[in-house]
Amino acid sequence: MSTSSPTHAPELGTELTLRGIVLGILITLVFTAANVYFGLKAGLTFATSIPAAVIAMALLRRAAGNSIGETNIVQTIASSAGTLSSIIFVLPGLVMIGWWTGFPYWMSTTLCALGGILGVMYSIPLRRALVTNSPLPYPEGVACAEVLKVGHAGGSGEANRRGLAAIIAGTVVSAGFSIVVATQLFAANLAQYFRLPGGDRNGTGGATGYDLNFSFALLAVGHLVGLWVGIAILVGACIAWLGGVPWLTQGVDGAAEAVAMFAWSKKVRFIGAGCIAVAAIWTLVKLAKPVVAGLHSAAMSARVRKAGKGDTLPRNERDIPIGTVGLVTLACMLPIGFMLSSFATSAGLSDQLGLLVVGGLVYVVLMSFFVAAVCGYMAGLIGSSNSPLSGVGILVVIGVSLLLAIVVKPLLPPSTGQALVAFALFVTAVVFAVATISNDNLQDLKTGQLVDATPWRQQLALIIGVVAGAVVIPPVLDLLNKAYGFAGMPGADPKTALAAPQAALISALAKGVIQGDLNWNLIGIGAAIGVVCIAVDETLKRATGGRAHLAPLAVGLGIYLPMNSTLMIVVGAVAGWWFERRSALKRDPEATKQLGVLMASGLIVGEGLLGVVLAAIVVFSGQGAPLALVGDGFAATGQVLGLLAFAGIGVGLYAWLLKKQS
Repeated sequence: MSTSSPTHAPELGTELTLRGIVLGILITLVFTAANVYFGLKAGLTFATSIPAAVIAMALLRRAAGNSIGETNIVQTIASSAGTLSSIIFVLPGLVMIGWWTGFPYWMSTTLCALGGILGVMYSIPLRRALVTNSPLPYPEGVACAEVLKVGHAGGSGEANRRGLAAIIAGTVVSAGFSIVVATQLFAANLAQYFRLPGGDRNGTGGATGYDLNFSFALLAVGHLVGLWVGIAILVGACIAWLGGVPWLTQGVDGAAEAVAMFAWSKKVRFIGAGCIAVAAIWTLVKLAKPVVAGLHSAAMSARVRKAGKGDTLPRNERDIPIGTVGLVTLACMLPIGFMLSSFATSAGLSDQLGLLVVGGLVYVVLMSFFVAAVCGYMAGLIGSSNSPLSGVGILVVIGVSLLLAIVVKPLLPPSTGQALVAFALFVTAVVFAVATISNDNLQDLKTGQLVDATPWRQQLALIIGVVAGAVVIPPVLDLLNKAYGFAGMPGADPKTALAAPQAALISALAKGVIQGDLNWNLIGIGAAIGVVCIAVDETLKRATGGRAHLAPLAVGLGIYLPMNSTLMIVVGAVAGWWFERRSALKRDPEATKQLGVLMASGLIVGEGLLGVVLAAIVVFSGQGAPLALVGDGFAATGQVLGLLAFAGIGVGLYAWLLKKQS
């Protein structure tokens, strides 16, 4: 699918305004709090760019001087709420292993803020390589740009009316469906787990299953990423659920669902992590040339500025100067070094303080740039919401834990093993904060490119959002820790504790590597799968002239991500492909395809807004399902109703678009 948008951007107008900054900060504070809770409870967070853009347009519509540039800055600031809050995938691990009893405010806030600012700095030289000169689809960035364009379009032309109608229809449908799902009249998914025929001598075959999430937002993501990415994700899901899970559960007694989910979460995900690692390294190798070109371009821009000719640079190519990027990066490293020193000293590791601080800083510098490039690429490929940040966290924690186990552990007493695990998690948290913002920043810059925004203003706006989010994350974490606790932490009540699945997995990895009992065979199998995928991808591209491909990272995602995310993305990719084939038969194919993009944007908007609202209702009501109208006995009927309604509404939406364009 083409990443360019035929919708003409309205006049940019003033970008950085005081009211826009204040509104962006307020949205960031609210969305961050909701995202922290929901991420710890359900293991996922909401992307907040599009909901923030919709809210900003609604509040600023009648304000004097309101422009698309100002609204874009609001959504850029607020987008940090959906990304920096992903630090919850690591930071609670320090409480779960019993090292912290709470979240020290200044240390936690500083860690989030500095890591986030580094994420902005590291993604600046990547903009030209991954956004300006890249074919990556950036589904959420494109969707957000379309929302902004249609919302600020002048005049009342037929094309604008159709586009706005497509966005509104998508928003209303996905929001309305989410509300009905929250009442439990419609099931949220269709899932079944079972045993395959055959098996061992006792006849216990391997377990597997399927889980189709009735999510219009995931359907929209599939539409936006395109058929070939969807196929790659499907290949990964098949490797996991038709290969890995049945193989690892053969001969294992127990209920099919429990056995299958245990095998996937505890074993198969590590195969996915190995595949993602190899694909990420290959991606970085391929990106080396464009990244170097981007750095060279940034250096040339700096020379132009120094020569007093900065005004000759096109406005939409003006980043924060590369010299300033270097100085800010260095300025961030100094307090990070101080925090590493303070943490190591308090952990009783002062005998090797110099080695830990210097080594930790070097690791943060190098690994941060690696994850910035990889996360930016993955966000461009499938979107920020579906980018496997926890998979990146796995790679980061394995790397730092290996270094500590090989280099530092032999120099310290055996009693310091738990302290080394805590230090590994702390370093991982710093790098992970970089990853979360890099995962989002390039998506924002894609939106900015499509609306002709000024890059350095967006980069400054995201720094503001990072600081605002960092201020609110620790007290929310402390509040939730005191109210519920985290599963597996000392003294937590299993009935009410928040699951925090990623933090539990990353903590277990750090322990496994440092204590020497991690199953490397699974990661090696995943790496081998990644190598095969790379070979197949390159062969397909050469044989078809680039028309067909099998993205190795997308295959890794299919293995690593839960089925209730991957299967609906695949359905959306097929639906989008079918719609575009039908669109090609219309009198104006590009305009018809564009209506599909706008409708998909609306689907993401509606579910995103309702997700944040429902999370807030859950927090304030103290109930897991505050809108439920029926009990568990309605589940089977709800699955049938949900499937029929979802399929019928989806087909109806696409048919409506095709008819509307006719």
